[in-house]
Amino acid sequence: MNPTTVTSPPGTIFYPESDGLPMADNTKQLRWIFTLYGNLAAMFRDRPDIFIASNLLWYPVEGQPEIRTAPDVFVAFGRPKGDRGSYKQWEEGGISPTVAFEVLSPGNTTAEMNDKLIFNEEHGVEEYYIYDPDNPRLTIYLRSGAVLRRVRPENGFVSPRLGIRFDLSGSEMVVFRPDGRPFISFEASEEARELAEREVDRAHQQADKACQQTARIAELSRKARRGQASVEELHELDLLEEQSMPSSD
Repeated sequence: MNPTTVTSPPGTIFYPESDGLPMADNTKQLRWIFTLYGNLAAMFRDRPDIFIASNLLWYPVEGQPEIRTAPDVFVAFGRPKGDRGSYKQWEEGGISPTVAFEVLSPGNTTAEMNDKLIFNEEHGVEEYYIYDPDNPRLTIYLRSGAVLRRVRPENGFVSPRLGIRFDLSGSEMVVFRPDGRPFISFEASEEARELAEREVDRAHQQADKACQQTARIAELSRKARRGQASVEELHELDLLEEQSMPSSD
């Protein structure tokens, strides 16, 4: 996000909509942010009460704009969809983001990530995930009372709130929807859409061919019944009828 200069009336507290930092430090981090955000948004597209954001400044305390963070991706249950310049918790019914994700880059420091953990713990996040795409490694924290406790589950951990499953058995993490479909990148989604369109076109072409074949069989059959069909047309009729017969397989 690029910094924006905004002039506020005297006495008005200004809540910036940008922290001036880049969304990602490298392409791998950016790809994972887009993959998590895009697939979660698609998964909950029919839920008007779930708001999903990426790199959006979250202000949990009114009157204290210095207390803020911008999770790589977060999901807020109980909040309506819609555009926002930032997430001001007091304007969101006091509801904090429910689930937050951070995707590490080489530039993240231990102190920085500790501060983020404390921030999420203090301000109500229920599930907090830190993914290191260079390892790959997923660190999981779940709320237990007033604190976020780290859990070390077996491979295949399922998010209690999102229902998604994390598989780290391969060279890169794979995330699965509750229905078993994997999270995919935009490029893979576009490829699947194009493949589906080609399959639809092929089905239409086959249907058109079948209609033309049926009409030709009907025409040749009428001529054969009237004794008007040539030898070539009778041969064509035999071939078409043979082709139209259902396969015995």
